[in-house]
Amino acid sequence: MSFSFATKCVYGNKDALKEPTGAISFPIYQTATFAHPAVGESTGFDYSRLQNPTRQQLEKVVAVLENATDAFAFSSGMAAITAMMEIFAPGDHLITSADLYGGSIRLFDNISKKNGIEFSHIDCSKEDVETFLRPNTKAIFIETPTNPMMGIVDIRKMAAIAREHGILLIVDNTFLSPYFQNPIDLGADIVIHSGTKFLGGHNDTLAGFVVTANPEIAEKMYFIIKTVGSGLAPIDSWLILRGIKTLPLRMEKAQANAQAIAKYLSKEPRVKKIYYPGIEGTESYRVCSSQARGFGSMLTFEVESRELALHILKNTKLIPFAESLGGAETLLTYPVTQTHADVPEETRLANGITDCVLRLSAGIEDAEDLINDLKQAIDSFS
Repeated sequence: MSFSFATKCVYGNKDALKEPTGAISFPIYQTATFAHPAVGESTGFDYSRLQNPTRQQLEKVVAVLENATDAFAFSSGMAAITAMMEIFAPGDHLITSADLYGGSIRLFDNISKKNGIEFSHIDCSKEDVETFLRPNTKAIFIETPTNPMMGIVDIRKMAAIAREHGILLIVDNTFLSPYFQNPIDLGADIVIHSGTKFLGGHNDTLAGFVVTANPEIAEKMYFIIKTVGSGLAPIDSWLILRGIKTLPLRMEKAQANAQAIAKYLSKEPRVKKIYYPGIEGTESYRVCSSQARGFGSMLTFEVESRELALHILKNTKLIPFAESLGGAETLLTYPVTQTHADVPEETRLANGITDCVLRLSAGIEDAEDLINDLKQAIDSFS
């Protein structure tokens, strides 16, 4: 029996549910270790660093949502990417989007490079990726949409290049979530999520995921997660399971709010540019429409001056000025000092991240309240 996406969010793969008590809310197995019936016998669980029933249930649900076979839940999105990078060896080369979350850039340029991994950071939506391939290239790593400039990369095109050259395609799918986009269906080998964001949806816990349908990659990740010890704790696994149950409802409402805000901002004379893939007539709209079921709730906009940007951040009365995204609450972020504070200025400016740029994660509030809050903040600037 097959289920719709919304039903899978509530139940996961119904056939895989083995919880013996019949609990509707999957239990939090808050235990570090498990008793063995006898030598050589196991309940299937030995030690929570290796696996825990609550984490296993979450991993099954996420794998089902991404049309994958395996998912691995980590203590944060960055923990997931850090662990995933252990499938590579010193001397390997990766091509990555130049416009990535600042934490990913920081990891690659400081930790991964120290460990002997080489990188080419390019605009994968515009540049000829194949010209950057080397004999030691092992993977292409992209975000789509990118963070924070909302660039859209053609996943099918990247997958075709990866297949032709025998390398991996890794897609960070955090911004659209599996509700709007399934990169594995488009040819990706690995999907990354910061589960802290839309999957959790309530700004109350951290989580990260590595998802794959490739059995060789899954085998490597099983070894890595038990070895590095950064698997997600039971209570946090339960919180993400709870958040996923409302993922479709939240994604639809937040997207509608983002679209309404983008429409308002497009008429605001002090807003110079809006970066949102849901704007019709753009190349981003065309590509995103071809590979996703929606445009998401993330948008970035550039105002006329740094002073106005800082004024907005200080003078909104409803919308918090805070890091992160994807929760029930709408958040405003200042990439220059928050998400991309550690990115070299030259790189940041090349990507369009100036001190006039604000990133907005639309939540599930009333759209009119959000627009009125932004309007009063902008209008109060003189």
